[in-house]
Amino acid sequence: MVVNTALFGLYLATAGWLLPFSGRSKVANLWARSNLALLKIICGLTYEVVGQENIPIVNTIVLSKHQSAWETIALRCILPPEQTWVLKRELMRIPIFGWALAAAEPIAIDRKSGRRAASQIIELGYKRLKQGRTVVIFPEGTRVAPGNRKKYGIGGALLAEKTGYSVLPVAHNAGIFWRRRGIKKYPGTINVVIGPVIESNGLSAVEINKRAENWIENTLAALPQERVNGQL
Repeated sequence: MVVNTALFGLYLATAGWLLPFSGRSKVANLWARSNLALLKIICGLTYEVVGQENIPIVNTIVLSKHQSAWETIALRCILPPEQTWVLKRELMRIPIFGWALAAAEPIAIDRKSGRRAASQIIELGYKRLKQGRTVVIFPEGTRVAPGNRKKYGIGGALLAEKTGYSVLPVAHNAGIFWRRRGIKKYPGTINVVIGPVIESNGLSAVEINKRAENWIENTLAALPQERVNGQL
């Protein structure tokens, strides 16, 4: 993964800037697909998706559970190809990887800035949505270990309320195969569930956020919480 990221990252950080955004997205998605293929071959780790038919034809705001680094790779392959991610600003400072992130035009926020971060999500998120991109947000703001939960930030729901775009909730149990702060990957099949679209029209940000949180957490509770064959 380190070698793969270095190769793709250097390309995106240099020659990749000569490509239109759609071209840079294809390179980033190829990076993701190759990593998923290597995970399957080397680590015996694969995944299955339920509810893929719920992904709308038009672009949307994705609110996803965040348990590990796995979903930051896999969602690039599961969701529509042109994506904008909301992420913490510190990631942009990582050599090569951060440079490649810049080419993907994310919304890099300071999580400690509160209202300013929310305003940034709304302003830039609306701009990216109008450009036809899917905006991906982890409302908990950080990776949360299986069995735990963190307060859902309201930035993504505010974006939905202000723009009228719908919300697509995503739940998964990747954290039991690739731990929050772990390097080791365990073999098995990660379960990903894509929920029904939450239409934002007529709903407040609080209502949108609560509906997304309830669906994600209730769906997650129904997924396997341990690896098979007693491996924990």
